[in-house]
Amino acid sequence: MNPLGKQWIPSTSTIDRRLLAATERLLIDGATFTEIGMQQICTEAGVARSTFYSHFRDKTTLLLRLATELLGSSFDITSAWQPAGGVDRLAEVFTEVVTIYRQHATVRRALAEVAAYDPAVRQFCTERIDQFIDGTAMMLRTEQEAGRIPAGLDPVCAARLIVLGGEQAIVDHVTTTTDPRSDSTFAGELARTWWYGVYHRPAR
Repeated sequence: MNPLGKQWIPSTSTIDRRLLAATERLLIDGATFTEIGMQQICTEAGVARSTFYSHFRDKTTLLLRLATELLGSSFDITSAWQPAGGVDRLAEVFTEVVTIYRQHATVRRALAEVAAYDPAVRQFCTERIDQFIDGTAMMLRTEQEAGRIPAGLDPVCAARLIVLGGEQAIVDHVTTTTDPRSDSTFAGELARTWWYGVYHRPAR
């Protein structure tokens, strides 16, 4: 109760956060996203089922919101890097991204799970990755035009290789290694693979 004696009603963002956090806790506890029921999420979040539907259309909408925060924040961090920052800065960027993926590994796993049978989720994943590939290809073209990377490099192919390969490598790392102390080593290797494979590739 607030000082005026009226019942306090959480704001929209507060309820959203409770539902999102509740879903992630259930995933961390070991349930697959498909196994988690709507009522289970509501009970965990401490909200009524009707409240859920006033904030999210269904479970899939909620998952996409979780995925948007995971992919959006990690892509924003990576996209902010410019080649002028060098390989050491790139390694720092990847360390930040790996940390985010480790914190939300269950969400990334749920996304892959649902994308296997839900076309809307699959399209969401494809569009998000393609946006990052397009941005990376554009940066490679800029570097190419400035003469800083070989003219023979194919920006689109290179962008697809490093983005798709890098994202899958990060997912594999955080799901197969439990010790976060290895994250900086992994990030350094990934950064140097990008740097020497693309930005400092010897000219023919």
